[in-house]
Amino acid sequence: MSAPNDNLANQLLIALPALADPNFSRAVALICQHDEQGAMGVVVNRASEYTLGQVLSQMGIGSDDEALCASTVLHGGPVHQERGFVLHDGGQEWESSLQVADGLFLTTSRDILEAMAAGEGPAHAVVALGCAGWGAGQLEYELGENTWLTAPVDAELLFELPLERRWQTAAGRIGVDDLFRLADYSGHA
Repeated sequence: MSAPNDNLANQLLIALPALADPNFSRAVALICQHDEQGAMGVVVNRASEYTLGQVLSQMGIGSDDEALCASTVLHGGPVHQERGFVLHDGGQEWESSLQVADGLFLTTSRDILEAMAAGEGPAHAVVALGCAGWGAGQLEYELGENTWLTAPVDAELLFELPLERRWQTAAGRIGVDDLFRLADYSGHA
């Protein structure tokens, strides 16, 4: 568990099985920003109903890259569902980027999507619609209530692992082999 003043940016939140909120049940969220004002992150294991090709088309951006256009867009969370968030590697500067960690960025500007469509984007990227947000002290409270586990982030989980394997794999990286067995013991002394 994290102390209230710990900065959780660049950490994964792993929802425990008892978390009933449909927005976060069995979710894995990357915390991109965390300070005294609250926290912002992107759920990285939920598919939206859109492909990247559909999103690009709605934005008037064309691409001949069939694999890129067929890639799944994530449902990044219940906040700002009309906005796109691109989690990516690389060091290139984009109009609106936040450095989450060394080599890991969150970009919200159109220029990165245009570059990706032209085959000039970052080597690894995932696109999400929407994000998750927590008010001041809310995430710390939820951690204290044993709603979430935290784990270090890694590129394989973000960019390569199939979505349906990310929840249990993230927990396994911190030694929790079965989240449901962990749930059986929560609340017992």
